[in-house]
Amino acid sequence: MGIQRYNVKVTTEIAVHNTHVDCWVSYNGGVYDLTDLCKIWAERKEIQPILAHAGKDISHWFDHEKNDIKYYVHPVTGVQVPYCPHGPIPDVIPHVVPTTTWRPFYKCPWWLDGKYRKGYLTKNARPCRILNVLTGTQFVIMVCEEDSIKRIQERSLIYNANGKSYTWKFEGKNLNLDLTLTENGIPDERDRFVACKLPEDYYIPCLMCYYNDECSCGKE
Repeated sequence: MGIQRYNVKVTTEIAVHNTHVDCWVSYNGGVYDLTDLCKIWAERKEIQPILAHAGKDISHWFDHEKNDIKYYVHPVTGVQVPYCPHGPIPDVIPHVVPTTTWRPFYKCPWWLDGKYRKGYLTKNARPCRILNVLTGTQFVIMVCEEDSIKRIQERSLIYNANGKSYTWKFEGKNLNLDLTLTENGIPDERDRFVACKLPEDYYIPCLMCYYNDECSCGKE
């Protein structure tokens, strides 16, 4: 049985979503699409820190144990207040007088709102080479350890729109599209290479794509 599948992402996937109309961030192991939040706060200065970190990881804003934003003791008032090193952010209401009731209770703050979650960061991003045997073209992409071959196939469609019309193999054996690279017997050996004083990209597993000639299917 394969491992449980998640909607996992690598940092390179997140990095391309870096504008006010397509804004993703990651924090505490999750991936979040804050595009709608950017629309709601478009005319407010509080959105600027998020736009400045679009496509990046903002885990340093948060207390990992409490799964909440960080606090610090204000040097003047002596009370605990949100730590916003890049300026005020949405859903953090500044108070003039000393108070700890800074959070608006009429709504869930965006960093705790599950509707923005797109998925999770992968526990291991690994390189994968894909070779089109028909044309000879090849490319390397970073994939998630949790990705099935089918998911890798889907991501590769930007390089080859007809990718699903190919049979995918590794070292001459057909790959099970529902399993991951590791489950298909393709381990990530980068740590071994580094231990042997070799570059971690000394060898990158290559998936071979053979075009299915539908005209000859079923003919001997």
